[in-house]
Amino acid sequence: MASVIGTSVSMSSLSSSFKPSLVLTSRTNLKSISFSINGKRFPVLRSLPGRLQVSCAAKPETVNKVCEIVKKQLALPDNSTVTGESKFAALGADSLDTVEIVMGLEEHFGISVEEDSAQSIATVQDAADLIEDLVAKKT
Repeated sequence: MASVIGTSVSMSSLSSSFKPSLVLTSRTNLKSISFSINGKRFPVLRSLPGRLQVSCAAKPETVNKVCEIVKKQLALPDNSTVTGESKFAALGADSLDTVEIVMGLEEHFGISVEEDSAQSIATVQDAADLIEDLVAKKT
């Protein structure tokens, strides 16, 4: 689900000749994605609701650290696979486990997670993205 509201979003930090953009019709209805190369527009996706996830991905080292903390908090075996896409519930975490994971993340990264934000964390990637956002706001 795209969580950006507006008519278009562009990534201006990329090369001036390559600028992907999103065109949204509402909060959850992605209308199209196109890429512009040297001013020529190339539509690559039209109306595939539910098939695309747009996110600002956290740094791999942040995701890896969150994976380590989640494995430790849930007492998962060393050979368990935990990735950014791993959902806490699928890893066996209940609501108390999730609170303990958030507390471990707060302690490690020196941040404070608001209750509303904590409730929106469902995956390792969600947690890593939130951490980077909070760390950036802190500095």
